[in-house]
Amino acid sequence: MDKIVYLDNAATTRISKRAIDAMMPFLTEDYGNPSSLYSLGQKSKVALENARKTVAEVLGSRPDEVYFTGSGTESINWAIKSAIKLKQDKGKHIISSNIEHPAVKNTLKYLGDNGYDITYLESDKHGQISLDALRSSLRSDTVLISVMTANNEIGTILPIAEIGKLAREREVLFHTDAVQAVGHIPTDVNELNVDLLSFSGHKLGGIKGVGALYVKKGLLLQPLIHGGGQERGKRSGTENIPGIVSLAAALEDAVGHMPLREVTRLRDKLISGVLKIPRTHLTGDPINRLPGIASFVFECIEGESLLLLLNQHGICASSGSACSSDSLDPSHVLLALGLSHETAHGSLRLSLSVDNTDEDIDFTLEKLPGIVEKLRMMSPLWNG
Repeated sequence: MDKIVYLDNAATTRISKRAIDAMMPFLTEDYGNPSSLYSLGQKSKVALENARKTVAEVLGSRPDEVYFTGSGTESINWAIKSAIKLKQDKGKHIISSNIEHPAVKNTLKYLGDNGYDITYLESDKHGQISLDALRSSLRSDTVLISVMTANNEIGTILPIAEIGKLAREREVLFHTDAVQAVGHIPTDVNELNVDLLSFSGHKLGGIKGVGALYVKKGLLLQPLIHGGGQERGKRSGTENIPGIVSLAAALEDAVGHMPLREVTRLRDKLISGVLKIPRTHLTGDPINRLPGIASFVFECIEGESLLLLLNQHGICASSGSACSSDSLDPSHVLLALGLSHETAHGSLRLSLSVDNTDEDIDFTLEKLPGIVEKLRMMSPLWNG
């Protein structure tokens, strides 16, 4: 296998050169603990606060509204579990959607098992939710709305600003999982009307193991992790300076590439080519979708076999969410769109970045039709 075509950027991204260059000093000579008083530690402290300012500038927030975490999943858990405690005297009702990432979905399941009432808004065939349905679901005891900015499997961008406006009118806290959105589409927290926003470094060119949480000024979230009182007493544990610096540098780099016109062009070229395969369907919103995600279902084939054959040609892709690829169950997102179990099993997500080229797309479109045909010829469901 000489050629590698990486089309799984929604799972994780290549670390950008800018991120590597920024973090290297803090892996070698500038390794001091930022809580230390000596100059070696203070270099790390300065880098930490500069990174915070960079993130704040991108999000349109204040630096003291940005907290660094160990992952997008941690940010999501902290946002949801702590936000509901702020409103515990009001009630125990939470509203979300039925296409959320497992980090949100399973956190809400945990809360549902512990006395909270969760309303899951149904999505349409494109993964969009109805604002009217949201409005009618709001109750006097609703304490939190948590809806993702963009879906990680199908790429649909949801109407976050409108949801946030409605939440503000009803004085309900609003959290958005923006892990797939930050660095790919504009995510100004003021324009989005959010109280809490979660994202991750490795989805935009940073290293794995670092995330961030935006917390609107005035929300006194309780800590999720207790200890030495780092992150202004809210998130204990010695700060991951190399990771935080890489996140900030990668974010600056990613924002510098926006709008992602070339990525969008390649995505559309890929979609056009794949849809020439008979009985193939695009999933997600055909218009309001992330620049880099093209997602499909192929009738009468099985997604895992498809991925294995693509891999034999050096094409890296995923079937639904990489976070749950070990599961044999079809994607809950695709089922939420109204697809049958059989059809949902034949899913493929191809996700692009600025590193992809026309040659990558041409090679994929050369190999994919034959692979699909081969698998269909082996399927007892295929009738031609």
